[in-house]
Amino acid sequence: MIDKLIIYFNYPFVRYAFIVGVLVSLCSSLLGVTLVLKRFSFIGDGLSHVAFGSIAIASVLNLSNNLMLVMPVTMISAVLLLRTGQNAKIKGDAAIAMISAGALAFGYMLMNIFSKSSNLSGDICSTLFGSTSMLTLTLRDVRLCIVLSAVVLLIFLLFYNKIFAVTFDESFAKAAGTRADLYNLLIAVVIAVIIVLAMNLVGSLLISALMIFPALSAMRIFSSFKSVTIFSVVLSITCAALGMIISIFAGTPVGATIVSVDAAAFILCCAAGTIAGTVRK
Repeated sequence: MIDKLIIYFNYPFVRYAFIVGVLVSLCSSLLGVTLVLKRFSFIGDGLSHVAFGSIAIASVLNLSNNLMLVMPVTMISAVLLLRTGQNAKIKGDAAIAMISAGALAFGYMLMNIFSKSSNLSGDICSTLFGSTSMLTLTLRDVRLCIVLSAVVLLIFLLFYNKIFAVTFDESFAKAAGTRADLYNLLIAVVIAVIIVLAMNLVGSLLISALMIFPALSAMRIFSSFKSVTIFSVVLSITCAALGMIISIFAGTPVGATIVSVDAAAFILCCAAGTIAGTVRK
């Protein structure tokens, strides 16, 4: 098995997939803890649907580099989603449902009306659930992923204390002079970047799972923000690597396999947390 894996790693597209998978998992898990604690879990889901709608528009306009459209549209939607969610007339969950469902329906309609592809259902399935193979990632995708991942990591490290403050007690953070609205906005924009990065690997419908599962798993075992974040990162990277290895040997879709491994890890962490709690008692 190891010999076969070494042979596979001689191919550039396999190395590209592992690099992108590890970096996307790292970035997703960093912000996942904040999303769960701030009850922003569905923002990732809503923005992923917006990204799908953006890709549909890019394909209709025949844009070869669809990131030029998808990235800014998703970022703007993140800002609007956060602002709309704070509106007393439209609550957060209603705003997310409205934007995500609307973007998904609009994107699907555009791809049906204007599509020139002979395999429309395959294109839509690949966009929603991730590529069925790892052949789609190019060196340009890898370089862009490395640059944006470095930016996300740098932002998280530089503003760690501020993110920690607005995550646990936003009211106290505001009273202490922290510009909580600005940091909430920063979090939403970074989430938009992560979603766009993960589109090629896991698809628009599975992206939020990369953010939520590792964070929830870590919370079943650890209690401090730092410990949960560190364990979430380690678990997310491990699950991504294991999922891609399974995908190589079993021939299963990459995104679905990674999320399935994340789900299995969550079940194991729940069991470990229950056992640990019983032992302490």
